[in-house]
Amino acid sequence: MASVDIQDVRKSYGQLETIKGVSVDVPDGAFVVLVGPSGCGKSTLLRMIAGLEDISGGTISIGGRVINDVEPKHRDIAMVFQNYALYPHMTIAENMGFSLRLARRPKDEVDKRVREVAAILGLADYLDRYPRQLSGGQRQRVAMGRAIVRSPQVFLFDEPLSNLDAKLRVQMRAELKDIHARLKTTTIYVTHDQIEAMTMADRIVVMRDGIVEQVGAPLDLYDRPNNTFVASFIGSPAMNLLDGALCEDMRSVSVGNGMRLPFAGSVPASGRVTYGIRPEHLHLVQGTDGFEAVATSVEPTGSETFIQARIGEQAIAAQIRDRVAVRTGDVIHLRAMADKAHLFDAETGRRLG
Repeated sequence: MASVDIQDVRKSYGQLETIKGVSVDVPDGAFVVLVGPSGCGKSTLLRMIAGLEDISGGTISIGGRVINDVEPKHRDIAMVFQNYALYPHMTIAENMGFSLRLARRPKDEVDKRVREVAAILGLADYLDRYPRQLSGGQRQRVAMGRAIVRSPQVFLFDEPLSNLDAKLRVQMRAELKDIHARLKTTTIYVTHDQIEAMTMADRIVVMRDGIVEQVGAPLDLYDRPNNTFVASFIGSPAMNLLDGALCEDMRSVSVGNGMRLPFAGSVPASGRVTYGIRPEHLHLVQGTDGFEAVATSVEPTGSETFIQARIGEQAIAAQIRDRVAVRTGDVIHLRAMADKAHLFDAETGRRLG
């Protein structure tokens, strides 16, 4: 195992700079997820760690050794891709043991290691089969097994679950977490799915346009996003972000139509702000207690109800932990939990307070 140290790393294609000075420390044995929208640079950064892309600037170190100019095969990393990349003419055992055979390890050692890893991944009964005879989830396990048998210092995962259906993705997330808990190998995982990031990571690195917006533990990012981008990207459903003006009492924000939404604490600001409140921190109340909104969509799921509504010209979503008798077009009253509200600078999007 080893730590990964990324310092002021840059990547340019001619005049186009796609990675703009990224610095991230990945502790030994950590499970770190790079997350962000398509085109943010997360896969490019992973490929630079793997040696599949040249580094235009900065340094990447694994276990204290700078590997900028080290060949991929000498970096002691193993990478798992989203398309499995299995050899169709080889059995599962042959696929998993391929790298060890290339390294000219003894056959007994290769067979033993493949059987050990197959047992961990639930593949012991499939070693004589071919990839075409397995399901998508099983093939992804084989791809992971091929990486695990090498006992590398670092695992790199590039959106490995994106080709699986929703139910299988949930199952594989749990299996990946379990495998990491057993092996404790440093892992860097790329995804655009923030649910994967929240449920799997020790630390999340949120990227946008080639820069790092925030690094932290999943719940730290959820509870204290640095800016409106992180606030809207982390969490499902997304945080409500409403344009408003700080009221004279410095304890509420006017969001139009005479509606005031409360917040706790004090902020060094005045004038225009962005008020953030997560859908689960809004409660449906009776009468005029709370603020008024018009329901535009009601989605009951059994255990809870999602309500899309409007306050004047602004949209707001509420996640009610119950079944409620609300229909589209109804005037409803919602109460915001003041101690769960967030304020951001209207111009820069940066967190206030």
